[in-house]
Amino acid sequence: MKLTLNQSILFLLVFFTVGIAFSQRKEIKKANEDFDKFAYIDAREIYLKVVKDGYQSAEIFKKLGDTYYWNSDYDNAAKWYSKLVNEYPNETEAEYYYRAAQSLKSLGKYKESDELMLQFAAHGGNSLIVKNFESDPNYLNSIAKESREFVLEKVSTNSNVSDFGPSFYGDKIVFATAKASAEGGNISEWNNQPFLDLFVADIDKDGNLSNAQALPGDINTKYHESTPAFSKDGSTMYFTRNNFLDGKKGKDRQKTIRLKLYKATKSGEFYWTDVKELPFNSDKYSVAHPTLSKDGKRLYFSSDMPESLGMSDLWYVDILGKDKYGEPVNLGEEINTETRESFPFISEENNLYFSSDGRAGLGGFDIYMAPLGDEGKPGAVKNLGEPANSNQDDFGFIIKETKRIGYLTSNRDGARGSVDDEIYLLKEKCVITITGLVTDVDSGELLPGATVMLLDSNNKEVKSMVVGPDARYTLTADCDSKYAVRGTKESYAPNEKLVATPIKTGTVEVPLPLKLVDCPPDDLGCRLSLQPIYFDFDRYNIRPDAEVELAKILAALQEYSELIIHIESHTDSRGNDSYNEALSEKRAQSTLNWLVKKGIDRSRLSAKGYGENRLVNECSNGVKCTEEEHQLNRRSMFIIQN
Repeated sequence: MKLTLNQSILFLLVFFTVGIAFSQRKEIKKANEDFDKFAYIDAREIYLKVVKDGYQSAEIFKKLGDTYYWNSDYDNAAKWYSKLVNEYPNETEAEYYYRAAQSLKSLGKYKESDELMLQFAAHGGNSLIVKNFESDPNYLNSIAKESREFVLEKVSTNSNVSDFGPSFYGDKIVFATAKASAEGGNISEWNNQPFLDLFVADIDKDGNLSNAQALPGDINTKYHESTPAFSKDGSTMYFTRNNFLDGKKGKDRQKTIRLKLYKATKSGEFYWTDVKELPFNSDKYSVAHPTLSKDGKRLYFSSDMPESLGMSDLWYVDILGKDKYGEPVNLGEEINTETRESFPFISEENNLYFSSDGRAGLGGFDIYMAPLGDEGKPGAVKNLGEPANSNQDDFGFIIKETKRIGYLTSNRDGARGSVDDEIYLLKEKCVITITGLVTDVDSGELLPGATVMLLDSNNKEVKSMVVGPDARYTLTADCDSKYAVRGTKESYAPNEKLVATPIKTGTVEVPLPLKLVDCPPDDLGCRLSLQPIYFDFDRYNIRPDAEVELAKILAALQEYSELIIHIESHTDSRGNDSYNEALSEKRAQSTLNWLVKKGIDRSRLSAKGYGENRLVNECSNGVKCTEEEHQLNRRSMFIIQN
């Protein structure tokens, strides 16, 4: 049969197009096989080639986004997920709206992320995640309020490849790193990086790491090892490894090598041997990232084993004896969501720290904390906030709370996703919150508009605030320090309370009741709301803080030339009567001389010290009174003379 020219061209075009399509299908099939085995890097290259050649589909955009998302490269993940939800909305499942939202968070695009979370909910997104999101629409404000005060710095043992998952071991840190096989070693298909080994490093008194070396013994293999946990006596180590034991690797039906937990025993000073697989592992799912309970009787871990709520949940088993364990128990909805919970750590204060991307956070994996109550029941979950968390992945958090020092892992300073995981030293600032209500001492009514000042041990103002309608003040202070909290309000006598802050972060409640004072017509100090003029113990020189108050008297004398005042100085009853009278006289004369030096004619001033002769309460000699009650008697008065 003869073909016309046009028919020949059409035939060739169809043949060529069908040939390319067949070739593309083969490439996509190979990419999907690689993807399903978690060989994301190989799959990614094929998908990118297909897209570059002008072919696209919802499936390709999903898989491309996933190859970046699961390697924590959220910038590139956001690019492909955005194409997916914009160009193929009818083929986008709820979970991809969620991953797109999480990826946008890591770019700091919280508004756009929240809009996609609404789409996630509208498309029937997972109930626990939606519940967490809808319960706190102002989650960024909530996270900021709960943020722990940490200072972070990178440790010197970090390499140019992945370093993560530190664990305390006495005065050392054991962590995972890819640096040992970075040259000439095996390469993981997951992220095209060298496999991980466990290293040990020394800790100095400031928490810095040094002298990092491969962990001695039978732990490290040509596959991945990571995230160890040590028994209290230091003789047993639990750790994560690929499904590999005695030189043999295990695979599931898809030929994927899963993660498993193993136990090793210390031999000698620091040599690990006798590696055993834990009995609740399986070739069908992964078990990883162990930590021990405070009493060492439970082993917590992360797994996607059957009955998990999400992609990975936190579980535990009871340790019943040598190589004997109870059945795995899921921590439940209080902790787990339908996405990923991982990297648990239980502190000396019995707090569970873990990472999740299933709760309202700043982006990627965020670190959370929940106290463990009776029988290990978790309490309320809180986000640690910045700087512990960032808009990238933050995980592998460990801390010695009594020393306020710890470590975490983050890829916040890199652009290569998990390849840029680095270990950070963290030091927690000890912060005390001093709070209380300002009230009327007699009626108990709130006193909005009152001023509350925090003064240090040198009586210098540290900070102050004016209370709002709720009359509550909140001021932060350093731990293990001495302060005075002073409350003032017009027409009320000032009140000052001394506070010795504890050595551990917390809250101190200091109520400030103020007493209403009706100013006598001749009391200039009362009319000008003069603050107490304090003198150092057994001194009569004018302090800088007293000068501020005397400046009010000075201004009044300068403004009203006819004004004549009498200065009275009083003490409390403590000390010898005659001594107090002499001391008060010196203080009265010192006050007068300060005003004279500022240019006030001496003829307009008089001064006298009355010692303890004119007490304003019952705190006379021998009467037991509080410091606040004695303080009311230590006063200077400025009486207007006719």
